[in-house]
Parts: sequence; C-alpha cells; structure tokens
Amino acid sequence: MTEPLRHTLQLANEAATVRFAMDLAMAVQVNDVVTLAGELGSGKSTLARALVRALAEDEALEVPSPTFAIIQPYDLKRFPVIHADLYRVISPDEITELGWDDVSENALLLVEWPDRLGGALSGDRLEIELALNAAQGPSARTATLTGHGAWRDRLQRLVALRVFMDNAGWAGATRRHLQGDASSRTYERLTDGSRRVVLMNAPRRPDGPPIRNGLPYSRIAHLAEDMVPFVAMAEGLRDAGLSPPEIEAIDLDQGFLLLEDLGSEGVVAGGAPIAERYTAAVDVLAHLHGRARPDTLGTPKGPYSLPPYDHEALGAEVELLLDWYIPRSQARIPASEKHVFLKHWADLFAEVEKAPKTWTLRDYHSPNLIWLADRDGIERVGLIDFQDAVMGPPAYDVVSLLQDARVTVPETLELQLLSRYAAARRAADAGFDMASFARLYAILGAQRATKLLGIFVRLDKRDGKPQYLAHIPRIWAYLQRCLAHPALAQVKRWVDDRVPPP
Repeated sequence: MTEPLRHTLQLANEAATVRFAMDLAMAVQVNDVVTLAGELGSGKSTLARALVRALAEDEALEVPSPTFAIIQPYDLKRFPVIHADLYRVISPDEITELGWDDVSENALLLVEWPDRLGGALSGDRLEIELALNAAQGPSARTATLTGHGAWRDRLQRLVALRVFMDNAGWAGATRRHLQGDASSRTYERLTDGSRRVVLMNAPRRPDGPPIRNGLPYSRIAHLAEDMVPFVAMAEGLRDAGLSPPEIEAIDLDQGFLLLEDLGSEGVVAGGAPIAERYTAAVDVLAHLHGRARPDTLGTPKGPYSLPPYDHEALGAEVELLLDWYIPRSQARIPASEKHVFLKHWADLFAEVEKAPKTWTLRDYHSPNLIWLADRDGIERVGLIDFQDAVMGPPAYDVVSLLQDARVTVPETLELQLLSRYAAARRAADAGFDMASFARLYAILGAQRATKLLGIFVRLDKRDGKPQYLAHIPRIWAYLQRCLAHPALAQVKRWVDDRVPPP
C-alpha cells in the first residue's frame, strides 16, 4: 500500500486561510472526503466556511456551524456539499440514524471531528489537522495535510500549482472554476485587480488498458499525452495569423499553463448558431487550408511532429460505436459482423489517407470558439482547444463545425457555409475539387458521428457525465445525413440493419 503524503502549511492569518480554502475549492471533486481535525478554536469552522464560500463563489454566503444540526447540506452549482460537525456525536451508529449514507452520495463530504466516525471513512481522502501557532501571531495556524490513496498525487499537485502561481506573479489572485471539456483537464479564471488569465491544469494523460498491439486507445488515436502539442500549435496558429491565446507562463513538466483570457463570448446564442460568427469560423478554416502547413513545429522541448490521422486512429474511433453505443441497448453484434463493419470503413479510410493533408484540429466546434468582437476578420475567432491536432484531411474540421455535436446547425446554413468555404478555396487554388471534398466531408462526418455516439455513451457509463447523452439524437441525425452519400452505401446498410436509433 502506498504511504500517504503529508505536507505542512503555515497560515499566517485569516486571509491566508481563505486563500488556502480557494486552492482547496479548485482541487476537490464530487464524492471527495475532506476531514478537519484539531482542538476547539483551532480554526476548523473558519476553514470549512471559507471552503463552502469559495465553492459557491459567494463571499457573503451564510454558512452556519452545523454543531447542533450535525449535518448541513449545500446545493451548489458545481456539486452538492455536505458539511458535518460530529462534535456532539457519541457513537457512529448515530450517524446512520441521521441518514448519512443517503445525503453524502454524489456530494463533497466535509467532516469536522472525523474521529467520531470510528475509522469508517473512505480510503481516498484528504485529512487536514489544524493547530494554533501562537509564536507566529494570534490568528496564525499550522495546517498538516495528509493525502490518502488517490489524494496522495492530488495533494502533491495542489501544492505544486500554488508554487507555480506564486512564481508567475499570481499569488494574490482570486480563483474561479471554469467549465471544462470532456477530458481530465481543468480550467480556472484568475483575476488580480484588472489583470485576468486562464489557468489550464493538464496532468499528463495516463495510459489506459491496451486495446490493440499492446497500445492504449489514446496512443492509437493520437491524443495528446502532455501540453507540448498545445504549445506547439498555439505558436503555429498565431504565426498563421489566427487567434489562439497567448501563453503567459508555462510548466510543461507539471502541465500548468497561464493563458491569455479570451473571454467567454461564444458563436452561438439561445442554443442556435450565430450565422455571422459561423461564417467567420468557416473563413478561418479556408484560410488555414489555403496553403501548405508544416508537420513539425518548434517547442521549448524541441521539435514536435504532428502525428498523421491514419487508418489506425480513424478505425479505433469508429470502434467506439461497437464498444459503447450498441451495448447500451443490450444489442449484440457477432464478431463476424464487426469484421464486416470495420472492413467497410477500412476501404474508406484508405481513400482518406490518400487525400491532401493539413492541420486538423479535431475539436473545431462551438464550445472551443470564442468571439473576439474587438478584432478584425479571421482574428475575431479565438481558438482554445487544439492539443489533439494531427495531419489530416481539411474536410474533418469543416464537418466538425457545420455538424456541431452540441448545437443543431440547420442544413440550409450548412450548405451556405460549405459554398462559401469552396469559393474561398477555389480563389486560393483553381484546382480545388469540390466534388472530392464533398465526398470526404460525408465520409469524415459519418466517421465523426459514429465516434461521438460511442464517446458520449462512454462519458455517461464510465465517467459519470450523463449530460452528454442529450446530444445523441442530434448526432444520430447528422450520421443519417452523411450516410445518404453514395460513398457510404455499404456502411449505411450495416448501420440500418444493426444499429438501434436513440
């Protein structure tokens, strides 16, 4: 068994306690257990109150002591919080009578006087023991943090991130959680007076189980394992005249980045595309695809080569339909039929691999596009998610945008923007072949929809993120739209016969 990690923190005054609570608020997750121990008057309730307020992003929130109620729930935006003060509890049996198991599920559990539980706590937990430090001042405290189980590495990261922020000149910043993507990365907005940046916290991606030839899915699909690809592409996109965020500070070994805050104004309104902004986003792609792009870029770690969007990666992605989406309905596909399905796709992917290559960002869609109204032309579209970029066909990012997984793009608007893209490509290259492009657009649109059906079910079943299931009917409709192309006739027959609709 791995030994727990201990770290001692000096809290000089209440302001330091509030800052530590903010650090803790950015690190905790749903179903975490955080315990607070120490003598009466050591500051447990002060820290608990500061943590709840930081999670609520409301410094004025009333946070009463649960000494008499014992359990105080908070229904906060990120996740529920259960604050328990067990000082008056004599026996662990009393906790069961209070409905402890029911209220603590799918919540952050914050427990004062944890010794009253008699050791009946999760193995993965963060223990905080507070003690007065009169030698340093009347309100000074010493906090001893102990990370058990999964909290060992998380505590180490929490401490390292504070050092990074302090060294980068953001020691006094207010930290606010930002909605992240479907990955393990987290994002925060840091503010300090008039200064603002976005903090990206991107731990190195751990390898999953091997699925083929001893390699995990992430390696086969060429997903970024660290932030080197992000840094490389950020510089490359800026050199191409586009608007990725400037990088203010970076620790590539830890995966910490401070980025220019491009704001939060997107390209949709009321759940629908804003035509002007989608037009600008299509113009970005036409500009990007209008000239050859290098497959190797410079980084502080040396040259970085973009991987190819090859048949292995494309094939591993469509297999997600077989592994996750189809089993959701208890349907079973014989191994022989799986082979047929993958053979149909393999023939199409051979065609994709022969097509001209460019930078394929792979996540070019509404959640990752920021509208910068104070800039001009294609610079009005801010780009924030491109670390999984590969060398692939131009059609992939176009279909990612125009068949947006999270926003329904009317077919009329899709066709208008395709025409605009084609006109721009022809203006840059008289040899641009729209018929060949449309064929690849349908193939890659079907491939992407197939992949997303599997990914969104996986996010629900494996990662506990059921909100992605709401997009499945839209993705299914896009899939049907693409399968109507004659190039996909064999795949369409297979899907019609064996894949249940949502």
